[in-house]
Amino acid sequence: MLHRISKYGVICITQPHHAWLSGQLARAWGNEQFGQFVPKEEVSLAAEQHDIGWLRWEQQPTLNPKTGYPYKFTELATEVHIDIWSGAKQLALPLGRYATLLISLHGTGLYERFTSWQNSEKSTQIVQDYLKNEYAFQNKIIELLRKDEYYAPYVMSEVIERNKKLVATWDALSIILCEGKTGEHYVNQVPTTNGTTRLKLSLTEDKEHHTVIMSPWVFEQSEIKLVYEGRLLQETFRDEAVMREVLTSDSWVTLSTTLIPG
Repeated sequence: MLHRISKYGVICITQPHHAWLSGQLARAWGNEQFGQFVPKEEVSLAAEQHDIGWLRWEQQPTLNPKTGYPYKFTELATEVHIDIWSGAKQLALPLGRYATLLISLHGTGLYERFTSWQNSEKSTQIVQDYLKNEYAFQNKIIELLRKDEYYAPYVMSEVIERNKKLVATWDALSIILCEGKTGEHYVNQVPTTNGTTRLKLSLTEDKEHHTVIMSPWVFEQSEIKLVYEGRLLQETFRDEAVMREVLTSDSWVTLSTTLIPG
């Protein structure tokens, strides 16, 4: 779950909904500098479903007693994270092999880039076991796809690496947009037609609507309008059951963001 601070309280945005915003970005993506990606529908689906493993947790979010709000995704213990990501491939596989491969690669990529788990012997063992199992699964899926006449060109290492970076880019952009913190933000290692670059985002706020100036511009369209949802909590909680009841009540709010070129 992501938290967005507003003057009315904390707006909670689920991980699957944040991923849906990633999918919106994917389907609008591409211009002369940033190119396109293939296979377009499967990669867009992976972006849209990259947090599918969170579905069960988001149905019954747990209370962080230190904050009085549901746990943010960055606050959960390593073993909870690993349980979520370990189950993602089973939930994703009915959607298709290529999207599932990218979802699995996104999960392992997170643990490869963010290594705070190495500070604990217990966490290290948990994550290493997860990585070992996921790498074996990924290799199996790649071998299956290589035998498929349609998918074989898309499992070449350079194609997979580009698509993996794109999913990570859309994930990072969506987190910035969902959290809605004003100021300047940066996303690194963004694939272009001939390498990678860094994106700069400048956020300004008008009530619950945000305008984001992006440079360089990554879309063909001159403006991108995004609409998404969250649930507003106007108080903190001590009782998890009460918190969950409020989250399932009429606490929904609609949010919007407009992206414009710098």
